[in-house]
Amino acid sequence: MSNNTTQLERLTFFSDAVFAIAITLLVIEIHVPHLGVTDDRAFLAALAALCPSIFGFVLSFLVIGALWAAHHRVFGMLAGYGSGVMLPNMLQLMVIAFMPFATALMSANPQSRVAEMFYAATLLLVALTQRWLFGCALQAACLQPKLGPVDVASALGRAWGLPVAAGLSLALAWFIPAWNNLALLGIPLLTRLFAHLARVRTENSRMVPTGGDPEAPIAQGIPPHEPVAAPDAIA
Repeated sequence: MSNNTTQLERLTFFSDAVFAIAITLLVIEIHVPHLGVTDDRAFLAALAALCPSIFGFVLSFLVIGALWAAHHRVFGMLAGYGSGVMLPNMLQLMVIAFMPFATALMSANPQSRVAEMFYAATLLLVALTQRWLFGCALQAACLQPKLGPVDVASALGRAWGLPVAAGLSLALAWFIPAWNNLALLGIPLLTRLFAHLARVRTENSRMVPTGGDPEAPIAQGIPPHEPVAAPDAIA
Protein backbone atom coordinates (compact mmCIF):
# COMPACT_ATOMS: atom_id res chain seq x y z
CA MET A 1 0.00 0.00 0.00
CA SER A 2 1.16 3.51 -0.77
CA ASN A 3 0.68 5.69 2.30
CA ASN A 4 2.55 8.63 0.81
CA THR A 5 0.20 11.62 0.99
CA THR A 6 1.83 13.21 -2.05
CA GLN A 7 1.21 10.11 -4.17
CA LEU A 8 -2.46 10.01 -3.17
CA GLU A 9 -2.81 13.72 -3.94
CA ARG A 10 -1.20 13.26 -7.35
CA LEU A 11 -3.61 10.47 -8.21
CA THR A 12 -6.57 12.55 -7.04
CA PHE A 13 -5.44 15.71 -8.88
CA PHE A 14 -4.89 13.78 -12.11
CA SER A 15 -8.35 12.26 -11.86
CA ASP A 16 -9.89 15.65 -11.10
CA ALA A 17 -8.21 17.10 -14.19
CA VAL A 18 -9.70 14.43 -16.47
CA PHE A 19 -13.15 14.98 -14.99
CA ALA A 20 -12.80 18.75 -15.46
CA ILE A 21 -11.66 18.48 -19.08
CA ALA A 22 -14.39 15.98 -20.02
CA ILE A 23 -17.15 18.03 -18.41
CA THR A 24 -15.92 21.16 -20.20
CA LEU A 25 -15.73 19.50 -23.61
CA LEU A 26 -19.45 18.74 -23.43
CA VAL A 27 -20.34 22.31 -24.38
CA ILE A 28 -18.33 22.18 -27.61
CA GLU A 29 -21.12 20.26 -29.33
CA ILE A 30 -23.57 23.15 -28.77
CA HIS A 31 -22.84 25.20 -31.87
CA VAL A 32 -23.74 28.87 -32.00
CA PRO A 33 -26.22 29.54 -34.84
CA HIS A 34 -24.99 31.95 -37.53
CA LEU A 35 -28.06 32.89 -39.53
CA GLY A 36 -27.00 36.12 -41.19
CA VAL A 37 -30.41 37.62 -40.43
CA THR A 38 -31.97 39.47 -37.53
CA ASP A 39 -35.38 37.86 -37.68
CA ASP A 40 -36.51 36.82 -34.20
CA ARG A 41 -38.46 33.82 -35.41
CA ALA A 42 -35.46 32.48 -37.29
CA PHE A 43 -33.30 32.74 -34.19
CA LEU A 44 -35.93 31.11 -32.01
CA ALA A 45 -36.21 28.27 -34.51
CA ALA A 46 -32.43 27.88 -34.53
CA LEU A 47 -32.31 27.80 -30.75
CA ALA A 48 -35.14 25.28 -30.65
CA ALA A 49 -33.12 23.06 -32.98
CA LEU A 50 -30.36 23.11 -30.37
CA CYS A 51 -32.62 21.67 -27.65
CA PRO A 52 -31.35 18.07 -28.07
CA SER A 53 -27.75 19.26 -27.75
CA ILE A 54 -28.57 21.37 -24.72
CA PHE A 55 -30.42 18.47 -23.11
CA GLY A 56 -27.48 16.16 -23.77
CA PHE A 57 -25.09 18.72 -22.27
CA VAL A 58 -27.16 19.14 -19.10
CA LEU A 59 -27.69 15.40 -18.67
CA SER A 60 -24.04 14.46 -19.13
CA PHE A 61 -22.87 17.41 -17.02
CA LEU A 62 -24.98 16.18 -14.11
CA VAL A 63 -23.87 12.57 -14.57
CA ILE A 64 -20.17 13.42 -14.77
CA GLY A 65 -20.62 15.78 -11.83
CA ALA A 66 -22.19 12.97 -9.80
CA LEU A 67 -19.36 10.61 -10.78
CA TRP A 68 -16.78 13.19 -9.72
CA ALA A 69 -18.57 13.83 -6.42
CA ALA A 70 -18.57 10.09 -5.65
CA HIS A 71 -14.89 9.81 -6.64
CA HIS A 72 -14.06 12.83 -4.45
CA ARG A 73 -16.00 11.39 -1.51
CA VAL A 74 -14.38 7.97 -1.64
CA PHE A 75 -10.83 9.21 -2.15
CA GLY A 76 -11.38 11.52 0.82
CA MET A 77 -11.89 8.39 2.90
CA LEU A 78 -8.42 7.07 2.06
CA ALA A 79 -5.15 7.38 3.91
CA GLY A 80 -3.34 5.49 1.14
CA TYR A 81 -4.03 3.20 -1.80
CA GLY A 82 -3.00 -0.19 -3.10
CA SER A 83 -1.58 -1.04 -6.49
CA GLY A 84 -4.92 -2.50 -7.54
CA VAL A 85 -6.45 0.98 -7.68
CA MET A 86 -4.51 2.21 -10.72
CA LEU A 87 -6.10 0.01 -13.40
CA PRO A 88 -9.78 0.62 -12.57
CA ASN A 89 -9.09 4.31 -12.01
CA MET A 90 -7.47 4.66 -15.44
CA LEU A 91 -10.26 2.69 -17.11
CA GLN A 92 -12.88 4.87 -15.51
CA LEU A 93 -11.08 8.03 -16.63
CA MET A 94 -10.84 6.62 -20.15
CA VAL A 95 -14.62 6.19 -20.32
CA ILE A 96 -15.15 9.63 -18.74
CA ALA A 97 -12.99 11.17 -21.46
CA PHE A 98 -15.09 9.32 -24.05
CA MET A 99 -18.39 10.66 -22.75
CA PRO A 100 -18.41 13.90 -24.82
CA PHE A 101 -18.50 11.74 -27.97
CA ALA A 102 -21.30 9.53 -26.65
CA THR A 103 -23.22 12.65 -25.65
CA ALA A 104 -22.76 14.24 -29.08
CA LEU A 105 -23.91 11.06 -30.81
CA MET A 106 -27.07 10.90 -28.70
CA SER A 107 -27.78 14.62 -29.07
CA ALA A 108 -27.43 14.52 -32.85
CA ASN A 109 -29.73 11.49 -33.11
CA PRO A 110 -32.25 11.86 -30.27
CA GLN A 111 -34.75 9.39 -31.73
CA SER A 112 -32.22 6.77 -32.75
CA ARG A 113 -32.37 3.49 -30.86
CA VAL A 114 -28.70 2.78 -31.57
CA ALA A 115 -27.53 6.22 -30.41
CA GLU A 116 -29.57 6.06 -27.21
CA MET A 117 -28.39 2.53 -26.43
CA PHE A 118 -24.79 3.55 -27.13
CA TYR A 119 -25.07 6.44 -24.67
CA ALA A 120 -26.73 4.30 -21.99
CA ALA A 121 -24.11 1.58 -22.48
CA THR A 122 -21.37 4.17 -22.00
CA LEU A 123 -22.96 5.27 -18.73
CA LEU A 124 -23.27 1.66 -17.62
CA LEU A 125 -19.61 1.02 -18.39
CA VAL A 126 -18.35 4.07 -16.50
CA ALA A 127 -20.62 3.24 -13.56
CA LEU A 128 -19.37 -0.35 -13.33
CA THR A 129 -15.72 0.73 -13.55
CA GLN A 130 -16.33 3.19 -10.74
CA ARG A 131 -17.91 0.48 -8.59
CA TRP A 132 -14.89 -1.72 -9.31
CA LEU A 133 -12.58 1.16 -8.41
CA PHE A 134 -14.30 1.79 -5.10
CA GLY A 135 -14.17 -1.89 -4.22
CA CYS A 136 -10.41 -1.89 -4.80
CA ALA A 137 -9.81 1.41 -3.01
CA LEU A 138 -11.86 0.91 0.16
CA GLN A 139 -9.66 -1.71 1.77
CA ALA A 140 -9.31 -1.68 5.55
CA ALA A 141 -5.56 -1.01 5.42
CA CYS A 142 -6.08 2.08 3.23
CA LEU A 143 -8.84 3.83 5.18
CA GLN A 144 -8.71 6.84 7.45
CA PRO A 145 -8.53 5.66 11.09
CA LYS A 146 -11.96 7.08 12.01
CA LEU A 147 -13.83 5.03 9.40
CA GLY A 148 -15.37 1.61 9.88
CA PRO A 149 -17.27 -1.13 8.02
CA VAL A 150 -20.54 0.82 8.02
CA ASP A 151 -18.92 3.76 6.22
CA VAL A 152 -17.39 1.44 3.63
CA ALA A 153 -20.65 -0.43 3.09
CA SER A 154 -22.54 2.84 2.63
CA ALA A 155 -20.05 4.12 0.04
CA LEU A 156 -20.08 0.84 -1.88
CA GLY A 157 -23.86 0.70 -1.73
CA ARG A 158 -24.18 4.21 -3.17
CA ALA A 159 -22.03 3.14 -6.09
CA TRP A 160 -24.78 0.79 -7.32
CA GLY A 161 -27.24 3.63 -8.00
CA LEU A 162 -25.85 4.67 -11.39
CA PRO A 163 -25.28 1.13 -12.76
CA VAL A 164 -28.89 0.18 -11.99
CA ALA A 165 -30.28 3.39 -13.53
CA ALA A 166 -28.03 3.10 -16.59
CA GLY A 167 -28.94 -0.57 -17.05
CA LEU A 168 -32.63 0.31 -16.90
CA SER A 169 -32.10 3.15 -19.39
CA LEU A 170 -30.27 0.78 -21.73
CA ALA A 171 -33.13 -1.71 -21.65
CA LEU A 172 -35.77 0.99 -22.18
CA ALA A 173 -33.84 2.48 -25.12
CA TRP A 174 -34.84 -0.52 -27.21
CA PHE A 175 -38.54 0.23 -26.71
CA ILE A 176 -38.74 4.01 -26.15
CA PRO A 177 -35.66 5.82 -27.51
CA ALA A 178 -35.12 9.29 -25.99
CA TRP A 179 -37.70 8.67 -23.24
CA ASN A 180 -35.39 6.04 -21.77
CA ASN A 181 -33.27 8.84 -20.31
CA LEU A 182 -36.02 9.53 -17.77
CA ALA A 183 -34.75 6.46 -15.92
CA LEU A 184 -31.61 8.45 -15.10
CA LEU A 185 -33.69 10.82 -12.99
CA GLY A 186 -33.85 8.04 -10.42
CA ILE A 187 -30.10 8.10 -9.75
CA PRO A 188 -30.29 10.30 -6.59
CA LEU A 189 -33.05 8.13 -5.12
CA LEU A 190 -31.29 4.87 -5.99
CA THR A 191 -27.96 5.95 -4.52
CA ARG A 192 -29.62 6.87 -1.24
CA LEU A 193 -31.67 3.69 -1.21
CA PHE A 194 -28.70 1.38 -1.83
CA ALA A 195 -26.56 3.28 0.69
CA HIS A 196 -29.27 2.90 3.33
CA LEU A 197 -29.78 -0.81 2.61
CA ALA A 198 -26.04 -1.49 2.74
CA ARG A 199 -25.69 0.44 5.99
CA VAL A 200 -28.58 -1.39 7.64
CA ARG A 201 -27.35 -4.78 6.45
CA THR A 202 -23.86 -4.12 7.81
CA GLU A 203 -25.15 -2.87 11.15
CA ASN A 204 -27.40 -5.91 11.51
CA SER A 205 -24.62 -8.31 10.60
CA ARG A 206 -22.44 -6.80 13.33
CA MET A 207 -25.18 -7.22 15.92
CA VAL A 208 -26.06 -10.84 15.12
CA PRO A 209 -23.43 -13.40 16.28
CA THR A 210 -21.94 -15.71 13.69
CA GLY A 211 -23.14 -18.77 15.57
CA GLY A 212 -26.75 -17.84 14.93
CA ASP A 213 -27.72 -17.98 18.63
CA PRO A 214 -29.97 -14.97 19.36
CA GLU A 215 -29.09 -15.26 23.08
CA ALA A 216 -25.33 -15.02 22.47
CA PRO A 217 -23.34 -12.30 24.29
CA ILE A 218 -23.09 -9.97 21.27
CA ALA A 219 -26.86 -9.79 20.95
CA GLN A 220 -27.06 -8.79 24.63
CA GLY A 221 -24.37 -6.16 24.30
CA ILE A 222 -21.73 -8.23 26.14
CA PRO A 223 -18.32 -8.48 24.46
CA PRO A 224 -17.79 -11.97 23.00
CA HIS A 225 -14.58 -12.58 24.94
CA GLU A 226 -16.34 -12.25 28.31
CA PRO A 227 -18.12 -15.36 29.61
CA VAL A 228 -21.78 -15.14 30.51
CA ALA A 229 -22.47 -16.18 34.08
CA ALA A 230 -25.00 -18.92 34.69
CA PRO A 231 -28.27 -17.73 36.26
CA ASP A 232 -27.71 -19.69 39.54
CA ALA A 233 -24.24 -18.16 39.89
CA ILE A 234 -25.57 -14.64 40.07
CA ALA A 235 -25.92 -13.31 43.62
